[in-house]
Amino acid sequence: MHEVCLVDQMSPVVATFVPSAGMVGVSLQDDGAELFGQVQGLQRYVSDGVFMGLPLMHPWANRLHAWTYAAQGRTVTLGRDDSRVHADPNGLPIHGLATAYPGWTVNSQWKGGLTAELDYGADPELLRGFPFPHRLTLAVSLLNRTLRIRAAVIAGSEPVPLCFGFHPYLRIPDVPRDQWVIETPAMRHLELDDSYLPTGRSELLQPTSMVLGDSVFDDGYDQVADGAVFAVSGGDRRIEVHFEKGFPAAQIYAPSDDDVVCFEPMTASTDSLSRGDYRLAQPGQTAVAVFSIRV
Repeated sequence: MHEVCLVDQMSPVVATFVPSAGMVGVSLQDDGAELFGQVQGLQRYVSDGVFMGLPLMHPWANRLHAWTYAAQGRTVTLGRDDSRVHADPNGLPIHGLATAYPGWTVNSQWKGGLTAELDYGADPELLRGFPFPHRLTLAVSLLNRTLRIRAAVIAGSEPVPLCFGFHPYLRIPDVPRDQWVIETPAMRHLELDDSYLPTGRSELLQPTSMVLGDSVFDDGYDQVADGAVFAVSGGDRRIEVHFEKGFPAAQIYAPSDDDVVCFEPMTASTDSLSRGDYRLAQPGQTAVAVFSIRV
């Protein structure tokens, strides 16, 4: 698999992406220190959909409440034997259909960035699970210690639900997890049931800073304002995730069995595709969402 290495001309930060594996970001290094959690590595991501690094979740982020959903007047039943659909430990479809998808085209590439496109409507297998033709373009740039991702959904002749997201696995090298400090903005916490699906109850939160300690997160949020900042810090290092535009929902994931924390930018909250709670890319128009990781 061909790797594309981006170099920040203003700092020793480098980032690596693999377009043929779903445009996944596999590495973000600062002077050799790895800041992306590698989990089980690229090969397991490609073969089994085990997330690592910076993967895209498309056309929906997180999980759906069932294998059948209705959106825009269409009822879709996902195939349990479809290799493009992955199930969570509770047997629910999770993270969309584009995990490690090989059909990306690199449109441009330079020392500090690249643009790549997925023609979603050109693949009948993808359309079976999400029958809304569109193109998805990712513009990635690295400058001034900031990795920026601009996602653009270009709709075809009909509206396209916007439910995608990203799942950056972040780590503070050489600092124990229980000493990391996480910071979160004002937002609304969504109560989840035992299947990690929203119950409909929620609580408004003020900006918060806390020592991660032995806390475990797999929590959903919405009402995240454009420009909101999430952060993790430890020692003399700080990593920020800026929800610059178009990501009003988030998931925070910090498992007990790996030293990572994830601040996941999402265009809609968990199961929004099933609930109809999403924005649309209108026919012939482009919907844009942007986030960045500053180190």
